[in-house]
Amino acid sequence: MSPVSELQQCPQGNPSARSLLAKNLIRLRKGKKWSQEDLALECGLHRTFVAHVERQARNISIDNIERLATAFGVPVHVLLTPQGNRTVTS
Repeated sequence: MSPVSELQQCPQGNPSARSLLAKNLIRLRKGKKWSQEDLALECGLHRTFVAHVERQARNISIDNIERLATAFGVPVHVLLTPQGNRTVTS
C-alpha cells in the first residue's frame, strides 16, 4: 500500500475516495492536535480502526464517516473532497 501522501488513483485518474478520506482525516486530526486515540474517543471508534482508515487498510461505512465528520464538526463531503476544491469556513 502506498503512503497516504501519494494518493491512490481511480481508473479515471482522480484520487480514490479512500485516499481522500485518509488524507483529510490526517489533516483535520493534526489541525486539532489530536492523536488517533483522541479522535477515536471523540467519535466512539477504536484507535486501531482509525489507524487502519488513515493507512487505507480498512473499508469504512457511511455511518462511521458520519461519526468522524461529526467529531470534526464538518459536513461529510469535506472528508471526501480534495483540499484544493474546498470552500469551508470555520
